[in-house]
Amino acid sequence: MTESSPRGGRIPKAVELERYLEDLASGAPTPGGGSAATVVAACAAALVAMVARITRNNVSFAAKATEADFVIGEADRLRATLLLARSDDEAAYGRVVAALALPKTTDAERAARARELQSALGGAAAAPLHVAGLAVAILELSAAAAALGNAQLASDVTCAAAFARAALTASAANVRINHAYLRDRELVRMQEHELAALERIAATQW
Repeated sequence: MTESSPRGGRIPKAVELERYLEDLASGAPTPGGGSAATVVAACAAALVAMVARITRNNVSFAAKATEADFVIGEADRLRATLLLARSDDEAAYGRVVAALALPKTTDAERAARARELQSALGGAAAAPLHVAGLAVAILELSAAAAALGNAQLASDVTCAAAFARAALTASAANVRINHAYLRDRELVRMQEHELAALERIAATQW
């Protein structure tokens, strides 16, 4: 989202990106790897949309217009969803950080802190699991973009697929690091089952 400058103008997108990267590079716990994974996945979706739009506007690919329109619509939807997922991931891990900071002087405080931490860890695993699913959807959509047949954009599609795979790998790592501290083994089992299924799907993609 573009912000307003003190003079009433709009802050350039390059400044917004630099601000995010500064936050990512800071000593603060958020944004972190999970947030960055959503940005990488969003870049993949944007590249897929670009490939489809350029192809859609090329008269040489008029026969592929319907397929291109589908890819454009799905890629734009996924990119918008990922922007929301970025905020969700940051909020989820922020809750873990807040739980860790709770007092633990008395037995009651320690019990309350443990409950809140376990709940927060479940959410912190669910957020990147959601992004993993979006990354796989983008990977599949990359194949659809490649099938449009615009050879001049082959490298862009390859980049999109690579970014989607990277986002999946990063998201999976964030899911599993939270699993290491979760006591709800049934929740871990369910989330791991879903994640493994996504990884199997990704393995079948080009």
